[in-house]
Amino acid sequence: MAKIPHLVQYQGSKRNLAPEIIRYFPDKINRIIEPFAGTCAVTILSAYEKKGDKFIVNDINQPLIELMRECVNNPERLYQSYKKIWEGQFLNGEDNNTYFYKMREQFNAGDHEPAKMLFLLARVVKGAIRYNSQGMMNQSCDKRRFGTKPDVIFENAIRISELLKGKIEFYSLDYKEIFEIAKSGDLVYLDPPYQGTSNRKNPRDNRYIQGVDFDEFVDSLYKLSCKGVNYIVSYDGKTGDKSIGKLLPDELGLTHLYINAGPSAQATLNGKNEITYESLYVSKGLVRKSDRYQQLCFKFA
Repeated sequence: MAKIPHLVQYQGSKRNLAPEIIRYFPDKINRIIEPFAGTCAVTILSAYEKKGDKFIVNDINQPLIELMRECVNNPERLYQSYKKIWEGQFLNGEDNNTYFYKMREQFNAGDHEPAKMLFLLARVVKGAIRYNSQGMMNQSCDKRRFGTKPDVIFENAIRISELLKGKIEFYSLDYKEIFEIAKSGDLVYLDPPYQGTSNRKNPRDNRYIQGVDFDEFVDSLYKLSCKGVNYIVSYDGKTGDKSIGKLLPDELGLTHLYINAGPSAQATLNGKNEITYESLYVSKGLVRKSDRYQQLCFKFA
């Protein structure tokens, strides 16, 4: 079986967990909506598995959403532009790390060309974009590698375009505006910035261009429920015996499950062998009896 295409490594992407997440998608879906789309891992897998044929993706990080728009609508142009930028790091005897910082400086000055965003994502440490308090990208480059080769970008971009072109709408709005678009019959998958990454006193976190307030998010989910829209939320979780963040309230009527996200990188660095479980909150109408049984087994194991 062919590998599921993905454009670039991106910290926080649900690419590895997407097969478990889409298990809870209903058989009949009007539109699949991702208000916090990132690099669209769940949308791409949903299209590959024919879970839907109409998609709405949104991310408040506009350069990121423009990158995905270019990938879907103009994959060959994205490839050619990326190839030119990628090859530039080996020309004129310039140190390739210095070249990265020159590209980052141009991006922060307002040059948000999709291929430039892609190059920066391909070269930052752990695929993890970081921002300072002024919203400027400030993550360092990974000195051990040169970024994804253009031919790999080309292959994946073409395949993503084949899956999604003509079936997808792109937005860069506040997530609450996307909630207004959702209707009964749609399926909304939410992967917001996790708790501890933002609050009212510090709305910007270096991991995200903009954070999400917990109470506002809960209120917005209530409104989505009142509209009769089914949704699934990836949100925090637990590592070992340590819970991360507040649970979403029972009053939302969601079923709370856990997905094994693998060994905790931080615990491994500290010499511990602990597994991270990510919370998955699912509209109850989407959960089968067998899934509820698995939930109980996990809870009381």
